Amino acid sequence: MGAGPVARRAPALTAQPFAPLASFAPAPLRRLLAEGRLALRSGPLTVRITSSEAIVARNLALLYRQHPAADAPPFADFHVQIARPAGPRRWLRPQVEFRLDGHAPFLSLPAAQAFALLEWGMNWCIASHCHQYLVLHAAVLARGEDAVLLPAPPGAGKSTLCAFLAHRGWRLLSDELALLEPGSARVWGLARPINVKNASIGLLRTALPEAVFADAVPDTKKGTVAHIAPPPESVAEAALPARLRWIVTPRYQAGAPLSATPIGRPEAMAMLIDNAFNYDVLGEQAFVTLTDLLADVPCVDLHYARLEDAQGWFEALGR
Repeated sequence: MGAGPVARRAPALTAQPFAPLASFAPAPLRRLLAEGRLALRSGPLTVRITSSEAIVARNLALLYRQHPAADAPPFADFHVQIARPAGPRRWLRPQVEFRLDGHAPFLSLPAAQAFALLEWGMNWCIASHCHQYLVLHAAVLARGEDAVLLPAPPGAGKSTLCAFLAHRGWRLLSDELALLEPGSARVWGLARPINVKNASIGLLRTALPEAVFADAVPDTKKGTVAHIAPPPESVAEAALPARLRWIVTPRYQAGAPLSATPIGRPEAMAMLIDNAFNYDVLGEQAFVTLTDLLADVPCVDLHYARLEDAQGWFEALGR
């Protein structure tokens, strides 16, 4: 198997004046969005966004306050848009669609879900096109230069635990997408908002009174969802990679005692392949990357019932 195509990279350009999104006043921010001139930098990627939806402007201002932003830089990795489709659904029970370079890869959704659709669409862009990385469906947290990968199936509590630990001393790289550098154990972060859903929303509002939440959106394909702003410290270090030292599959289990069970290398390899979006694209390069990683990095299945118990277990890693 040969290596797949490498995603496009930015040409050599003069540095652009990126500044925290919080420095943009509300009216100019809305205008830049409507005109398709707003660019956001998230870790190693830049996304240029077009939208006239008020909820998009409001939630970007709330959840991406510390992220670098610029007015119409000459290069962006992705040009995306949240827009209303033509026809009566533009006004009657209004819908919105996500577009990449003018193409809409998904069905439209109710306009109230516009910001959630933007977040899901950006995830799709990265998973589908960023083949300079092995992209894994997993959360990633770091402590210093050491990172822990948290792959888990939907409903296991991955994002809930990730949000909690990110507000308790760990650096958030991502709650959804791990960008693993092929041929190494380095992982790159995005420090984007954390997507939590259903019962986890109320749980984390109580557990993390300092966290910044966007309004919950009901009746999505994932139930009720809400986004939590990444801690400012994580955003400030979003461009810094970390080295994977541990792999932990977290599983919330009500009433169960805390338990940690080692996972064998064959099982861990199968799990990581199953969670890789572009394993088939990178082929042999992906296989070698994962086998080398698992030769040095322990993999553990963690069951927990209380976030505080899981926090104590994570704090003991490497000590």
